[in-house]
Amino acid sequence: MASQPSLAPLPPAPVLLQGREMQLQTRQQAKHSVSDPKRTEKREMSWRPQYRSSKFRNVYGKVANREHCFDGIPITKNVHDNHFCAVNAKFLAIVTESAGGGSFLVIPLEQTGRIEPNHPKVCGHQGNVLDIKWSPFIENIIASCSEDTSEDLSMPLIEEEIDGLSGLLFPFYDADTHMLYLAGKGDGNIRYYEISSEKPYLNYLMEFRSPAPQKGLGVMPKHGLDVSACEVFRFYKLVTLKGLIEPISMIVPRRSETYQEDIYPMTPGTEPALTPDEWLSGMNRDPILMSLKEGYKKTSKVVFKAPIREKKSVVVNGIDLLENVPPRTENELLRMFFRQQDEIRRLKEDLSQKDIRIRQLQLELKNLRNSPKNN
Repeated sequence: MASQPSLAPLPPAPVLLQGREMQLQTRQQAKHSVSDPKRTEKREMSWRPQYRSSKFRNVYGKVANREHCFDGIPITKNVHDNHFCAVNAKFLAIVTESAGGGSFLVIPLEQTGRIEPNHPKVCGHQGNVLDIKWSPFIENIIASCSEDTSEDLSMPLIEEEIDGLSGLLFPFYDADTHMLYLAGKGDGNIRYYEISSEKPYLNYLMEFRSPAPQKGLGVMPKHGLDVSACEVFRFYKLVTLKGLIEPISMIVPRRSETYQEDIYPMTPGTEPALTPDEWLSGMNRDPILMSLKEGYKKTSKVVFKAPIREKKSVVVNGIDLLENVPPRTENELLRMFFRQQDEIRRLKEDLSQKDIRIRQLQLELKNLRNSPKNN
């Protein structure tokens, strides 16, 4: 009997989702399957969970309070299989509904509550925005795209029937804890599994349930988690029906308040291992790791300089229209009016002080001319 090919080391293979079926595979095993016809047989796991000892067995989800959510956001109605949300340690970005091109919002994480309807949006795409991602190294850089692509994955390693719904499954893999989170589009549940290098490879842990359906989910990077609360993962859930962004924390229950090193191993940090020139030349290095024990304090040494754009001006009747943008609403007009009134008042005060100073200098000059020493 031919020996079975060994599994590749963790992190495991990519995930291919078709309907509500989850499929895991490795490229190495896909090559073996060409020469081994027995690998083409369909492997099915029992729907019953495989119970085993795991420190993540009792992980539970904690929904943030309403005052810590982001409300009043016009979430996009696009039906593409994307998350429409991206998070880092400073900002939350959401793809919004708009006409005449795509747009998305960027909100600081501390600015929770209801978002004003006239909150500034990032525009620039002629079509709908399909995906957004933050830079893993510089937290003020975000990339957006309006076209997607696909990759052909062949034979699965494991197949498991999740449920009978027709919505897509969104996979989220945590390489530090080897946990796989599965969130269904159109329902509010999040199932999580632990992946191992031994059979059955995929071990069911628990399920977070919520009645509010989700359109997409954003994920907080590791350095933005609350390690004092034993938080190992954090989702930002898009609830389209309420225009709400709801944070969900995945927490490992621990009695001790000390740092839990077993659930927080060294993780990829914010400092890039390669420069752009090195990457373009074909070099490759492992990511630079960081510890979360002291909290996120280290900042990236990379200095990003925005490109200098040539300043253009459109002058009409002596007024630069690009420099002085006309107000769009009555409130903006009032603010501009009061701002100009304050500026006029300050200019009058400066002019009055200068007049007084001029008179003083004229008087001193007159006294010098009339002094006996000059006679």
